[in-house]
Amino acid sequence: QLQLVESGGGVVQPGGSLRLSCKGYGYPPLEYYSIAWFRHAPGKARVAVSCVSSTDRDTYYADSVRGRFTISRDDANNSVYLQMNSLEPDDTAVYYCAAPRPHWYSDYPWEGDFEYWGQGTQVTVSS
Repeated sequence: QLQLVESGGGVVQPGGSLRLSCKGYGYPPLEYYSIAWFRHAPGKARVAVSCVSSTDRDTYYADSVRGRFTISRDDANNSVYLQMNSLEPDDTAVYYCAAPRPHWYSDYPWEGDFEYWGQGTQVTVSS
């Protein structure tokens, strides 16, 4: 059973940066899984922000974050990261990492395809 734990959230001013971490525990190891980041802002639906395939050859970015956010994985440390630069107030949300079944990947990460979820980490962008 895979367990995911996010960290790295916080309060940052507009234009600032944060790096979120998602660490996997259990078996199979995280390298078997595509990992996606979703976010849930108050009053809005939870949406996919970014995703990386288990092979690290494919990535997805939402239009709203492309060019500002970068997803990366470090399978030796069972971790996936989301580097967030040029943060805007609209980026304020709870950020979740999630995994589907092993070796699954889709060009668009539909929430219903993800079986394992972390507890979330709050990101607040405010002056």
